[in-house]
Amino acid sequence: MAWRCAGLSWPRGARTAVLAWEGGRVSPLAPGKDLGFRAEGQRRCVGARGNPCPPAAVVSGRATQARCAECARLDRAHSVAADTMADDPRAYRVYLAWFGPGMVKVGITAEERGPARLLEQGAVVFSWLGRGPLMAARRTEELLRSALGVPDRILYADKRAVRAALPKAAERAAEVEELHRRAVGLAGWAESLERIGFEAVDHAGVFGLAGLPAATGVVRELVDGGVVAGRLVAAAGPDLHLRTAGDGLVVLDTRLMTGWALVGSDPGAEVTVPLADMGSAPGSVQDGLF
Repeated sequence: MAWRCAGLSWPRGARTAVLAWEGGRVSPLAPGKDLGFRAEGQRRCVGARGNPCPPAAVVSGRATQARCAECARLDRAHSVAADTMADDPRAYRVYLAWFGPGMVKVGITAEERGPARLLEQGAVVFSWLGRGPLMAARRTEELLRSALGVPDRILYADKRAVRAALPKAAERAAEVEELHRRAVGLAGWAESLERIGFEAVDHAGVFGLAGLPAATGVVRELVDGGVVAGRLVAAAGPDLHLRTAGDGLVVLDTRLMTGWALVGSDPGAEVTVPLADMGSAPGSVQDGLF
């Protein structure tokens, strides 16, 4: 029986990620779990905002979101990232997220989501900076990006490249603390945004990054009949680091799984999908959402 993946998520309060499936089932992703699946047929658009794609359009196997151009436009039409929800009444938080030495970004997230967005992005360390209304959070985010010289996005290829060689926890926290000190001392914050004191939250243990070996390849795309299999070593953001039957360590961006019909396969089977070297594929199609 074929299943369709609805993506990887980090439930609030959980210590491990789960793979969600259409129909409501979930599969916990604890380290050491054996995984194996085979893709069948063609990758189809998953639709937008809970609505199916009318033509069930075929989409690229390399895109990080399984949506055709029209559904991608509709999905983004009412999103915080696209600045189309200025009247959102919820409280928002501004944060600093650290992914590796010199790799820090600033962003915002709805307060009700807690740290979920940071887990989804694969942030190894983060700290809150402030809280308040959406537009105040957005204005302050822009101020901090400009004043601190930090971006609002970091590509996953760059994040993956440093996970196996991270500095110690104290060094990670110190880099974030210094930026936090500079950020809260800046003039020009929106008056309605409350500053939050520094507290480093480190996700290395949650992700399973301690002693993580360097990856030998990254899944470029799934293909009809292609198999991905192995034992889970770490899960960071949308990425699964899998020890394969050939003793390699392959990274699978689970966003590539959506839109496919997937059937179970032997976890000890050979990986038969296209692989790329670290630092290249999967490409940055829609990576900017993170």
